[in-house]
Amino acid sequence: MAKATNITWHETKIKKEDRRRLNGHSSAVLWFTGLSGAGKSTLSVAVEQELHRRGIRTYILDGDNIRHGLNKNLGFSPEDRKENIRRIGEVSKLFVDAGVMVLTAFISPYRADRDMVRELVEDNEFVEIYVNCPLEACEQRDPKGLYKKARNGEIQNFTGIDAPYEAPEHPELVVETDKQPLEQSVGQVIRFLEEKGYIEK
Repeated sequence: MAKATNITWHETKIKKEDRRRLNGHSSAVLWFTGLSGAGKSTLSVAVEQELHRRGIRTYILDGDNIRHGLNKNLGFSPEDRKENIRRIGEVSKLFVDAGVMVLTAFISPYRADRDMVRELVEDNEFVEIYVNCPLEACEQRDPKGLYKKARNGEIQNFTGIDAPYEAPEHPELVVETDKQPLEQSVGQVIRFLEEKGYIEK
């Protein structure tokens, strides 16, 4: 792939702090990671609804949605998964700079890739939320029928079946979606954001 040359970063007059001041709140990446079927998308949507209700400017970047457009040319090989997350990381960084609370729901199975995104933003701007749900429970849910297809050999490189998932070692927050209802999981995320000063109580 050809790399761009002869490019220079063009500074703007309006900075991240100005946008945050205008919005009246902080901005950060809320990175929901976990197995397929763990509840990442469902939780991120519900959390966004609560943040929106509180007047927080938000946007969701969801794995399947992004693959309909920005990343529709990527597959599920380790290399493509890495590039998928790299692009999402760069887009997330732009949202943080815009003063927006961006919620991302991606399996993002590799620690190194998630750490790469963390390095793109400043300290405390990346909140890794491990949506922890056992493989057995995810398979029982199987909302898209993907586990069944993977077990039948119709899908290759499926996380948790024939591709690895590296659980976060030190996430900011762990939400166990198999042990509590959605409302409780949402409350757990919101309380964390309040206690850490991302949003007002």
